Amino acid sequence: MSMDLNTASFRGYRRENGRVGVRNHVIILPVDDLSNAACEAVAANIKGAMAIPHPYGRLQFGADLELHFRTLIGTGANPNVAAVVVIGIEEGWTNKVVEGIAATGKPVTGFGIEMHGDHDTIMRASKVAKEYVQWATELRREDAPLSDLWVSTKCGESDTTSGCGSNPTVGNAFDKLYPHGTTLVFGETSEITGGEHLVAARCRTDQVRERFMFMFNRYQDLIERFKTDDLSDSQPTKGNIAGGLTTIEEKALGNIQKIGRDCMVDGVLDKAEMPTGPGLWFMDSSSAAAEMVTLCAASGFVVHFFPTGQGNIIGNPILPVIKLCANPRTVRTMPEHVDVDVSGLLRREMSPDQAGDALLEMMFRTANGRHTSAEALGHREFVLTRLYESA
Repeated sequence: MSMDLNTASFRGYRRENGRVGVRNHVIILPVDDLSNAACEAVAANIKGAMAIPHPYGRLQFGADLELHFRTLIGTGANPNVAAVVVIGIEEGWTNKVVEGIAATGKPVTGFGIEMHGDHDTIMRASKVAKEYVQWATELRREDAPLSDLWVSTKCGESDTTSGCGSNPTVGNAFDKLYPHGTTLVFGETSEITGGEHLVAARCRTDQVRERFMFMFNRYQDLIERFKTDDLSDSQPTKGNIAGGLTTIEEKALGNIQKIGRDCMVDGVLDKAEMPTGPGLWFMDSSSAAAEMVTLCAASGFVVHFFPTGQGNIIGNPILPVIKLCANPRTVRTMPEHVDVDVSGLLRREMSPDQAGDALLEMMFRTANGRHTSAEALGHREFVLTRLYESA
């Protein structure tokens, strides 16, 4: 018998805008690469604060700059974050990020380094970070309905066991979550190539289908403009090929298993955009693991399902990544990275329903506070998506 979710709830942190997070981070967020050192110094000063360094934020323009701001603001606005200290080299762009995060109602303060220098900035920012950490540590979890949970998914280092085991397990879990008003997302635009018609057929309305095909064709046009004669280093990857996936179509058919059999695609998002309602959303995104998970965090998702075959060790600073695997060899050789072992599917020792329930059980345990393997091992990959070269 499948897990009964009709009265299911979890314990999370109710934020000022009504969203519910499953973590309670105080983050020190750099606007640009020049501010990483100051952010890391503040985090070193204040135990319980976490810096999120990255290499971008200078001389970006147009849609690329808009995506940069959207990702940083979305990261700070994520319900898994209690409070934010923003540090940038210039006050103008720093204030733009602060204002975007402040719209959620959560505590946020910004500091510009110019005309102050590192020493003064680190001192002032550390004082605020200390106050935020002390304030956040008094916040308490409260019961929240399942409909308040936002769950994202992306697979990585896929092989034949992904399409046969771990990806369908996510699909089984999504099918069970979908009727209860949860908000779900999938993406990896290039990795549905050859199966895009299957996703299009699942779109709820003509408008959603047109938007999905626009996003898919936009990505395909980019690939066509810049591809070489041999894409095998990228799609499918050498690791995919070693795992038995010989074409992008095979990879796509396995990838699409993650959206289950019953879910409809209710809406389409651009990179790092936030959903406007419950249901299953498609987000245009890179298929690179850390980029996609970072975009999911910036879109407001609070728990992530990550099926892997050959073994992927990805984590994220604010979004707990639940790793599941159906490959018995990977489970044996990389057990410290696997949260949910569904290799019993391939040995016929576990049914699809049992695998889906095992993943849902781990989802609730994670939402209620259990650290994922990636969190326990310190994986905090935060990789921004770039569209253009710098000006």
